[in-house]
Amino acid sequence: MSAAILAVLAGCATEAPKTVVPTQATTATQAPLNTASANATRATPSAPPVAVAQPAARTVYFDYDSDAIKDNSAATVRANAEYLVQGGTRVELDGNADERGSRDYNMALGQKRAEAVKRALTAMGVKADRVDTISYGEDKPKAKGHDEASWAENRRVDFVKK
Repeated sequence: MSAAILAVLAGCATEAPKTVVPTQATTATQAPLNTASANATRATPSAPPVAVAQPAARTVYFDYDSDAIKDNSAATVRANAEYLVQGGTRVELDGNADERGSRDYNMALGQKRAEAVKRALTAMGVKADRVDTISYGEDKPKAKGHDEASWAENRRVDFVKK
């Protein structure tokens, strides 16, 4: 059967196939047929790195006795994650607490807050080895008052460029 197919195919050809070998002159002067699509599929050479500005908002605030990132601080975390993913340097997350509670409790809470922000950053693509965490507890208050407004300012994590 295969011999019959070969005989039929051989009988169909009226002339031998031509092999076209481009000369050096034609290859040098001819452009690709579709340069736009050819260039689009090629990897573009990497441009020199552009300085990425650290976001203006560098503080994440928390509710009393909580390490959950508040909805109104999610944009700050996202902006800082984008900065770090795009080539920003290392960052230190400084966890803080207000003055209420024992010193040990506030140190632990500050650390939990810093770790919560680090988890959020790594979930957004930031490499964990570029983020350090530290807790200052109640030792570095942003606001010196002894009222709810001051305490709200002190329940925070600060992004510190390293």
